[in-house]
Amino acid sequence: MANSLAAAGPNSKYKLPGAEPAGFWAGFWHGLIAPITFIISLFTPNVRIYESHNKGVLYDFGFIIGVSASFGGSGSQAR
Repeated sequence: MANSLAAAGPNSKYKLPGAEPAGFWAGFWHGLIAPITFIISLFTPNVRIYESHNKGVLYDFGFIIGVSASFGGSGSQAR
């Protein structure tokens, strides 16, 4: 059964037989929840931050945008 939080890991819906690999939107979501997922992954071995069954560049791009958004954006306020 796929996990209900749509977090990456061995129980991911992207690892089910016949499932499409994770794309941009899945990467974006995993990037947004990365801080929370990291803490959960320290205590739960079947939760991962990054989905290994992905479409490559599209997933990576979404993940980076999601992580950037979850940590405060593009850094335009840096001096």
